[in-house]
Amino acid sequence: MKMDVSEFDRVAREVFAPAYVAIARQILDETGVARGKALDLGAGGGYLSLALARITTLDIVLLDQLPEMQKIAQRNIVDAGLEKRLRTLMADVHEIPLEGGSVDLVFSRGSVFFWKDQVRAFREIYRVLAPGGRTFIGGGFGSVALKKQIDEKMVARQKDWLHMTRARMNATTMTHFRAVLEKAGVPHEIRQVEAGFGIMIKREDA
Repeated sequence: MKMDVSEFDRVAREVFAPAYVAIARQILDETGVARGKALDLGAGGGYLSLALARITTLDIVLLDQLPEMQKIAQRNIVDAGLEKRLRTLMADVHEIPLEGGSVDLVFSRGSVFFWKDQVRAFREIYRVLAPGGRTFIGGGFGSVALKKQIDEKMVARQKDWLHMTRARMNATTMTHFRAVLEKAGVPHEIRQVEAGFGIMIKREDA
């Protein structure tokens, strides 16, 4: 199914905007990574990267495989005056075109559910992590209050919204991710945060 990029971006801007700010704070609080190089997987229009850039000194690569999304993200980067620290990269999470051990933080909100081969993707993520590098990959809404606001707006747009989000955030899904991560052979922890979760991977110092 082809994505309606314009509608996806409209929802990100009009519905999810406050959540990106809260999720960026969760990423910083949970990983403690505020400097170095970061990678945003499935970055879309770049709203989470922009929010994280504003509270850190990270240089961030915004990876997405859709050229239309890359154009939106690049425009947003320029509008925010962050061209020196943020750049787009059109690529696939299953084959990340970055050197091994080159990234201090890998983060993503929501894209993990769409990876065709999650085992391969997590191995790639671990490959690019620098010694001491960390991840925060998962789904969430930033806070219970924000989730309620988003749910109310999204139900009007998508009738099965609540069913879909519950399916993605339940215990069965967490069990699935644990099995995937075990198969990938990467050290991990799945951590619950307010209104969401994060898959935490740490590459030990070499």
